[in-house]
Amino acid sequence: MGIEQIPVTVVSPDAGLSGNAHPLLREIVEMMGALACAGTPGILDLAALPLTPADKVWLRERLGTGQVQATLDAEGISSVEETACPGVWWVTHRDARERVLSEFIEVTLVPEILKAYPEDVQMGQAYLENVISELS
Repeated sequence: MGIEQIPVTVVSPDAGLSGNAHPLLREIVEMMGALACAGTPGILDLAALPLTPADKVWLRERLGTGQVQATLDAEGISSVEETACPGVWWVTHRDARERVLSEFIEVTLVPEILKAYPEDVQMGQAYLENVISELS
């Protein structure tokens, strides 16, 4: 059998897309405008949207990869990845067995999960005050 006789299956680059990923890009652009102009953050819960696995891959490819990545280990692994668009973050939470529990696209300066909360800052302050008192 010559090479010209080998059957070839061509898969469309949009195979498996639901048509819902494309409008999400426009929504992300609008959210970025709100963040830049008014400081208003936004969030998209990917699990609450009718997206296929191919949609998510398509979105990740279009959003690209940024410079900042963080991993948190608190009752499962959470990853926070900046996209190539500053202010747009892909946040994934997994359980102890590494199954995806939730996925979000956050349009914000700093994702919520990375922010220090006042109570935590107070605990840190008390810890350092204790360290200093033990040095005396």
